[in-house]
Amino acid sequence: MQITQSLHTAILVTDLERAEHFYSKVLGLAKIDRTLKYPGAWYQIGNYQLHLIVSTTVPTENQNEKWGRNPHIAFSVVDLDSAKEELLSQNYPIQASASGRAALFTQDPDGNIIELSQQ
Repeated sequence: MQITQSLHTAILVTDLERAEHFYSKVLGLAKIDRTLKYPGAWYQIGNYQLHLIVSTTVPTENQNEKWGRNPHIAFSVVDLDSAKEELLSQNYPIQASASGRAALFTQDPDGNIIELSQQ
């Protein structure tokens, strides 16, 4: 077997409207049409997709106080300082990368961890 690329990541969210605000407005991801009959939203990021799937419960207990050591999605941003300011202005929590590199972590409204780094 040879894996050639990552196609998508699916995460659970409890409130689709609240999650769509975070992923569309705060992170600025492009929402795309989807034909599935269950509630959710799909986002296109280059050749990759992020799938939000509505669930009544979402496991959000992180196993480590350093967010980067928990399951997370990582995105590259053009300007990390600008991303940090945007998150803070909308009261989203942030945590600097414990590695010392130019990266930060935040959480979506359901506690899913998102890494942002400037490449």
